[in-house]
Amino acid sequence: MEPDFWHARWGEGRIGFHEGQPNAHLVNHLGIYTGKKRVFVPLCGKTEDLAYLAAQGFEVVGVELVETAVQAFFAEHGLTPVVTKVGPFVRYALGGITLFAGDFFATTRELLGPIDALFDRAAVIALPLTMRPDYVEHVRALMPEGAPGLVITVEYPQDQRGGPPFSVPEAELRTHYEGLSVIRVDEVLAEGPALTEVGAREKAFVVRF
Repeated sequence: MEPDFWHARWGEGRIGFHEGQPNAHLVNHLGIYTGKKRVFVPLCGKTEDLAYLAAQGFEVVGVELVETAVQAFFAEHGLTPVVTKVGPFVRYALGGITLFAGDFFATTRELLGPIDALFDRAAVIALPLTMRPDYVEHVRALMPEGAPGLVITVEYPQDQRGGPPFSVPEAELRTHYEGLSVIRVDEVLAEGPALTEVGAREKAFVVRF
């Protein structure tokens, strides 16, 4: 997926992946983050999950390629963040929310600061098969040992529709996170006309790094 693809999607308002409310799996399984402080949300867009996590007392660190999506998050919440340039990124920060506009693959532990949990609702499923191994490898390099992660996937016959969201079979996800504890904690029918037409199922996993 080239950067221009995502810039075009946001520029044209084709953001059907934006839920507009806190993710149900996140709400149902928030307890996995008990005792944790800073939750990392890759490819975050302007998701309401950022505000939800902050409202629950967590600090949130997000990374999003499209800077206008980051700007929209703060604007839609009536917030005026402090904006600074940090290497190849633009950092937007206010209170417990810090969002980096830039290339996820350029992130480092030093850039993000201390993080001790992961929430991936629309990151791994936003990437085609060829990019997913590199994505997960980078996530694993960023996350500290023992950190919990909640990962959401969808599954459907990939030949019946194009992505995103892409189908990420459970077996594939387990291969990417081989050597770690991966427990499926939820499975429901996916919502949205395009996904219901192909009988897509949404799964939630708890990964222990």
